[in-house]
Amino acid sequence: MLPACSAGCRLSWWLSACAVRCAALFLVLMSLLAGCSPSESRTLGTHVDGAAAVSVVAARQTNVDTNIVLRGTMTEKCPVAGCWFMLRDSSGTIKVDTKNAGFVVVEVPLQSIVTISGRVVTNGTERFIDATGLRY
Repeated sequence: MLPACSAGCRLSWWLSACAVRCAALFLVLMSLLAGCSPSESRTLGTHVDGAAAVSVVAARQTNVDTNIVLRGTMTEKCPVAGCWFMLRDSSGTIKVDTKNAGFVVVEVPLQSIVTISGRVVTNGTERFIDATGLRY
């Protein structure tokens, strides 16, 4: 309830209440905008070369021990240590092993878009990527 005083007092009270509301709204909007700003990318392992990324299909057809760069979505990862993950792009899915690179992907959220560098290796029956670096 407004205090019983002159019209000037009421106007002053209304303006100060309006200023508080405007300041609160401004802070809320700034918080929302700050949360929507793009985050900086993070790199694990060695620097991921800026070379053009190849598709999963192309990686499967690449010679063993060839260094490549792939870009896709992390769809699954080692639930225990984060030492491997599955990378999917529009052409397919491939396993990426991070054990030899000295990093794990425990902190990388599933469904993250990642760019990886590594070399094509085989276990005899399937080809996968021995990662050297990852950017997300």
